[in-house]
Amino acid sequence: MVVGRRGRRPAGSGVQLTFEVIAETLRERIRSGGLRPGDALPTQAMLMQEFGASSLTVQKAMALLKQDGWAVSRPGKGAFVAHRDNGVDDADDLDSPEATALVSGVAARVEALERALADAVEQIADLRGRVEALETRSGGRGR
Repeated sequence: MVVGRRGRRPAGSGVQLTFEVIAETLRERIRSGGLRPGDALPTQAMLMQEFGASSLTVQKAMALLKQDGWAVSRPGKGAFVAHRDNGVDDADDLDSPEATALVSGVAARVEALERALADAVEQIADLRGRVEALETRSGGRGR
């Protein structure tokens, strides 16, 4: 079945969109060892040429890989295969690259959220102190 206009697939067709094909191809290269943690991923121009895809399609594929923990961006340097933790139990196929990448991606997002939360708590404490200082100077008027 052919992908419809504007990348939309017919309902229930099961056809992968081009960005999904690109992402899955890169995942398979990582799984097979062709691309290893820390390796640079092909550039956008290379992927556009290889798959005959637009820049937006390649960007969507890279966003999907990053979202799922398979890739990381380094500003000014490009995209790289993510380092995955290997501390996952062997039970229930949890040591598969998919599971490890998922756990790694989630852990990185949780860590970033924890840092953002800590920064927000500091800012709130600073603002609270400023408000208290202003209230003290004004003699508590306005209450």
